[in-house]
Amino acid sequence: MSARITERRRFLKTSAGVFAGCLAPHWFVGVQTAKAANYRAKNDRPIIGAIGVGGRGTTIAGQARAFGDLVAVCDADRKHAEAARARFGGKAEIYDDYRKLLDRNDIEAVTIGTPDHWHTAIAIAAMKAGKDVYCEKPLTLTIREGQQILKVLKETGRVFQVGTQQRSDWRFRLACEMVRNGRIGRVRKVTVTLPESTLEGGPFPTQPVPEGLNWDYWLGQAPKVDYCPERCHHTFRWWYEYSGGVMTDWGAHHMDICHWGLGVEDRGPLTIDAHGKLPNIPNGYNTPKYFTVDMQYPGDVHVHVNIGDNGVLFEGDAGRLFVNRRRISGKPVEDLVAELGKSAISELRDIELPGAKVKLYRSSNHMGNFFDCIRSRQTPVSNVAAHHRTVSACHLANISLRLGRKLRWDAEKEDFIGDSEASSMISRTQREPYSIHV
Repeated sequence: MSARITERRRFLKTSAGVFAGCLAPHWFVGVQTAKAANYRAKNDRPIIGAIGVGGRGTTIAGQARAFGDLVAVCDADRKHAEAARARFGGKAEIYDDYRKLLDRNDIEAVTIGTPDHWHTAIAIAAMKAGKDVYCEKPLTLTIREGQQILKVLKETGRVFQVGTQQRSDWRFRLACEMVRNGRIGRVRKVTVTLPESTLEGGPFPTQPVPEGLNWDYWLGQAPKVDYCPERCHHTFRWWYEYSGGVMTDWGAHHMDICHWGLGVEDRGPLTIDAHGKLPNIPNGYNTPKYFTVDMQYPGDVHVHVNIGDNGVLFEGDAGRLFVNRRRISGKPVEDLVAELGKSAISELRDIELPGAKVKLYRSSNHMGNFFDCIRSRQTPVSNVAAHHRTVSACHLANISLRLGRKLRWDAEKEDFIGDSEASSMISRTQREPYSIHV
């Protein structure tokens, strides 16, 4: 038995009511926190549970198994849970309620691969239950949820990795490091291009809820509606009730690289001006397929978001640099290859940027970085504070688009300037008993 498990059992034995609080009408009221900021893990194979194991959730659970022992899976769809257990050796215990999984004293860390509108509630409950957390992006459904997660993270001292895995890709790190070290001169513009969504349409007919799916539980904080398969599982991304469309799905990745390259991970835009046609189809997809966003950042940097060739283009007064998951290109990159005497751009993977005053966090395996940090208690490469600012920019774009007007943002106060209607959209009404309280 690991020292960590023994420590947690001792804590739980003397803290009656910790998990009982999770079962109250407001699930998270009165839940005590399990701080472990000074703990140093000794178990080489941490015990893990996977919450949300359909699609991407199964992928990250599988990645986690390379570093820890998966003993439990949880999903609102029994078929997903059973398929995941079978895929992972047939021994993991199945849960239909994540709170029961979090009750387990032996589980040290969890992966969260649920639909977006469940991320915050589960992440907060996991941290308060003393678990370290790997949670898929986008981390939150609203800006307020990001503030809530940060509050609990500070209170509990947990290790928390966000699934923006591009930070563990050498191409993106090198691109941002080159930009931060002046290799393209003063940055004037960043163009963030998101891939086109292939899904549009409706109205979709409602259907009986499939056997094994707890539809009310799947809906969670979102409004109560009749089931249709287009609302559920992978295609939830194109419904504003559960996600934010392409702007949060891919924007959470590429806006993160934009912020990393500009060095504005603790800030945000000054103005946001989004344009696009919102679908107006009853019981149909309601996030836009095409849109543009123009944001002004400190330092007179213009950030433009559009749909097209997937990637991020940095433009400065001394050059341009493009990066995506397949390539890093531009004259500054070619110049670096020549400077180092390399024969190909791929040989830049492990180099130290000559003369670099700014050296960015190095990670070559996103899940591996999470487990390294579980042991060291260091902050992972995709930290919550930085991601909160990234996904906030995505939420700001969606708010501007839905209101149809340019907005001004106070990043320090995290509120709109002179627009009470926009301010009301920082949070959303949550259906009981699924509302989030910290």
